[in-house]
This record gives sequence, C-alpha cells and structure tokens, in this order.
Amino acid sequence: MAEIFELKDIEVWDGNMAASHALRQAQVDVVAAYPITPSTPIVENYSKFLANGYIDGEYVMTESEHGAMSCCIGASAAGGRVATATSSQGYALMVETLYNASGMRLPIILNVVNRALAAPLNVNGDHSDMYLGRDSGWIQIDCFNPQEVYDMNLVAFRVAEDHDVRLPAMVHQDGFMTSHTAQRVKTLSDDAVDNFVGEFNPMNDMLDLDHPVTHGAQTEEDWHYEHKMRQHHALMSNVLPKIQDAFDDLKVLTGREYNFVEKYNMDDAEVAIVCMGTSVETALEVSNELRAEGVKAGVVGIRVIRPFPVEQIAAALKNMKAIAMLDRSSPNGAMGMLFNEVTAALFNSGTKTVANNYIYGLGGRDLTKVNIHTVYRDLDKNAQSGQLMTPLQQFIGLRGPKLSFF
Repeated sequence: MAEIFELKDIEVWDGNMAASHALRQAQVDVVAAYPITPSTPIVENYSKFLANGYIDGEYVMTESEHGAMSCCIGASAAGGRVATATSSQGYALMVETLYNASGMRLPIILNVVNRALAAPLNVNGDHSDMYLGRDSGWIQIDCFNPQEVYDMNLVAFRVAEDHDVRLPAMVHQDGFMTSHTAQRVKTLSDDAVDNFVGEFNPMNDMLDLDHPVTHGAQTEEDWHYEHKMRQHHALMSNVLPKIQDAFDDLKVLTGREYNFVEKYNMDDAEVAIVCMGTSVETALEVSNELRAEGVKAGVVGIRVIRPFPVEQIAAALKNMKAIAMLDRSSPNGAMGMLFNEVTAALFNSGTKTVANNYIYGLGGRDLTKVNIHTVYRDLDKNAQSGQLMTPLQQFIGLRGPKLSFF
C-alpha cells in the first residue's frame, strides 16, 4: 500500500467545497451555471479559483438552469471537459436538457445538491430532485459525506469520459446536511488527481473538422428505438465495470474502499435498513448500538443509483428476515422509489424477507436516532412473525398523528 502516500493534506471542507476542489483538480474547461441554493458555493468557489488564476477555463453565467445545461451541452459537444451544479427547482428546469445530454452521449459532470421540490417552497434537503432525474439516462452516484463528494467526483470524470461509456454523470449529496457541514477530507495532490482522472480525450467533437459529425439529429420510428437501446446497453453493460475499476484504483491510491452497495454489520444480520445519503451514517450508529444489545441489525447504503446494481442489492438482502426501505421523497400516491426498485431486485432471488417502506425527512426534517430505533423495532416484529405485522408504508418523524398507508 505504498501508493497511499499520494495523500496530500487533510482539509476541513463541507461537501460544496469538496466538489469545487474536485472540479479544480480535474481541470475542467467550462463550467456553465445559474446558481441555486444549496449548490451555489460549488460554482461560486470554482469561479473564485478561476478569477485568482489557479486554473485555466471558462465560467459562463447563464440566464437559467435550462440555459446552463444547454451551454454545457454545447461546450461538451465542441470537445471540452465540462461540469456544473444545481438543486431542486433548477434541476427540474434542467430536465429537458438532461435527456439531450445523455442521448448525445456527452460526458458532462453534474453535482446535484439534493433539495425538496416546491410547492410549498423549501430550500432544505430531501431526495425529491434526485428521484426526478433517475430515468434521464445519466450515471448517478450518491455520497454520504464530504469525503465521498470529493472522491466520487473524481470517479465520475474518469468513468463518464471513458470511450466505452460516454455518458454524463451526476454526483449527489444531501442539501445542507452534507453540502454545508464541514468535516475532515483527505485530499490528493494535483498530480495524483491528474493521473487518476486521466487526460481528457474528446470523441466525436464538433471542432474536429477533419472528422465531421452530427449532434442532436432527429430520428423517428426508423432509428429512435435502436439509439435508446444502445444508450441503455452502455449504462447497463459498460458502466459498472468501469466504476469498479475506478473504485479499485482509488483504493490503491488512498486506502478508501467503495462499493456499488455499501454493507455495514451485514455479515450475520437478520434485519436491515436500506437508505441513501447522510441517513446511512445515522442508521449505522443505531445499528452499532443495537448490536451491543445482541440485535443482529444491519445497514445497506445505495452508492450507485444508475445503473441500478440489481445483482449486488439482491445478494446483500436476500437472506434477511425483514428489511425496510427509507425513502426521502414523497411517494405521491405509490410506494417509494427505493422500495419499488429494491423489492424488484429481490423478486426472483428466492428470498422470503418481509419488506416495508418508510417515508421520512421531507423538506429537511431531521431523521433522528429515535426514528431509526422505531424502524428496527418494527423490523423485529416482522422478522419474528415471518409476515408483515406493521403497515406496509409509514411516514415517520411527523408532527401530529402517525400516518400509514396500504
């Protein structure tokens, strides 16, 4: 593990600063943005780095988030390394252009600082915007803390720009809970990042006049289907091996190990909570407390959202007696997204686990250890009986009467 000495410094950064420095070290050519809370510091910091001469590149202040991603699409199609950041309503305004970026196979990096969607207006963190873009054709990676924001941005550049992939990538972090919370971040030297991310080699760029290409073409029933199939194939077949390669090399470089599905206290677990973002660390703390009491409680954190790691999730959970999926987004008339996708992954695995769904933390409401203890108590009831003894879906942490559905 001699390569671990590539580590440079330990900084005290919040998630936004960690993302900004990753963009700086990746030597991005163009950042086009329309700042929005709580992602504003990412592009604000980048613009300061540029103004102070720390980097070469262009910062383009656009008239809207739709314009920001449109500018990124143009810069990427022209052959640049491109990135931006957004949240919530701005992300919603980008949605049209997200499909253009992925359909044109442009390796843009988008930092999404997750925040609630209006109405009512709310600037705090939940996963509503994350869920909004899950079918947009982008690689999506989730972070639990500022260190991971730094590392996953470097992974995103490397994977998205690989010529076997050529797809844009989002790096998600929880609004305020990660973006504005300062923690220790172990950094890499600029040279180490340069070697890890690799030199940017554009493909099918419009400014390569010796090899003319078409971007943004129109296809109808004759070829549209085939194009979308190839895009899906790239996501499902090519991306996970490339992410694994990047994770492996990052472990050699830093000693930090990452997986598509992060498992904590799962070796002999009988009940488990499945969640994302900062909630993973809260659940892990409660799991450790329950382990001290003899309860075989585990936690599964979803690191890679798209492509959804179906096989890894099924392997992690199929032997559980009871599991709970925690969704930080309003299901709006259905089960939560995480519940639906995880149970779908388990459907043909032969599992007999009992599964239910908890909605929590909307609009920045705290997920407390008391909330997590309640979930584990419910899981124990389900595990002991071998059937669902608690509501299939519950809203936890509400003021007023407890609500459950289905």
